[in-house]
Amino acid sequence: MSAADALLQALTAFMRERVLPAEAEVAAWQADPATRWTPCPAIERLKAEARAAGLWNLFLPDAKHGTGLTNRAYAPLAEQMGRVLWAPEVFNCNAPDTGNMELLAHFGDDAQKARWLEPLLRGEIRSAFAMTEPEVASSDATNIALRIARDGDDYVLDGRKWWITGAGDPRCRILIVMGVTDPGAERHARHSMVLVPMDTPGVRVTRALQAFGFDDAPGGHMELAFDGVRVPAANRIGAEGAGFALAQARLGPGRIHHCMRLIGLAQRALELMVERAKTRVAFGKPLAAQGMAQEMVALSRCEIEQARLLTLDAAAKLDALGNKGAKDEIGMIKIVAPRMALAVIDRAVQLYGAEGLQDPFLAPAWAGARCLRLADGPDEVHIAALARGMLK
Repeated sequence: MSAADALLQALTAFMRERVLPAEAEVAAWQADPATRWTPCPAIERLKAEARAAGLWNLFLPDAKHGTGLTNRAYAPLAEQMGRVLWAPEVFNCNAPDTGNMELLAHFGDDAQKARWLEPLLRGEIRSAFAMTEPEVASSDATNIALRIARDGDDYVLDGRKWWITGAGDPRCRILIVMGVTDPGAERHARHSMVLVPMDTPGVRVTRALQAFGFDDAPGGHMELAFDGVRVPAANRIGAEGAGFALAQARLGPGRIHHCMRLIGLAQRALELMVERAKTRVAFGKPLAAQGMAQEMVALSRCEIEQARLLTLDAAAKLDALGNKGAKDEIGMIKIVAPRMALAVIDRAVQLYGAEGLQDPFLAPAWAGARCLRLADGPDEVHIAALARGMLK
């Protein structure tokens, strides 16, 4: 048995024996207004167990910091984690921390790694990635307008960001912020990324945002104000003007991770659909005997298998060719996987009837899948980029 297969076997057992039985405890914690914006003890307990079992930082292909798995080998593990929305945190494999850790591992200097990467790898702190803005079409990253102005040995930040996932978590200590350092430069060389501690004067959470009524506490999705925020120039990641290129480097693996998890989310929805069809009776016979229910189940399996194979192919291409060489495959899965998951979960909701509208798994799963048709680039951007590449 290969190391990857052994990890998959151990992770699958951990999900079945430890994570799934804790869902009710986590749900109760998150439903209580007094506790929902604080870390859940059940998840913290599971994190300690997962780390002790060697199921930790599985996403990093760098063996120095993680398990050294390729993207292709990691894919089935991410699929298993995706079956429970909060499970990736148990294994320190949750977004946006994964993308931030990869960015720091590849492009951070030694001081940045010591101060921020190491505690992130240990799961001691959380982080957020501040790119999207409310006043510009952020689907075109060159529109990003938050100003990062040089002032001696410092940078001063002024502007607004929103949909900043994880910024509401009390453990969130660091933001990676993308903004304009040279407005007169070529449009792909205007931006840079800087590290901004959450407690820096001038950083302010203005509101928590909801997606279809879900606030995703305790991390949440925050709107942030940056009013004269001053940080040392040494907090810049990479070269000045390299922000756009860094964003593309960060988003490539992140998009694949999202799609891997969506496969697991859809697979669980299909399993619930099958169980419901076999046990629910309508018009004198189980739903499983109804042609429409049979079609829902069959089409869902076909679509999941197609998306899974496409995702595995994209992961293999990313391993072999890098972000640039695999850009078409990454674009294709980002188009296909969220739509597939949304369709499968929607069928499960339909089969569950009124109960599906408030099911503790299906309702947030549907909302999460719908959000991922916008996160990391909307469908339309990926479709246009894929078509342009083909038509060349």
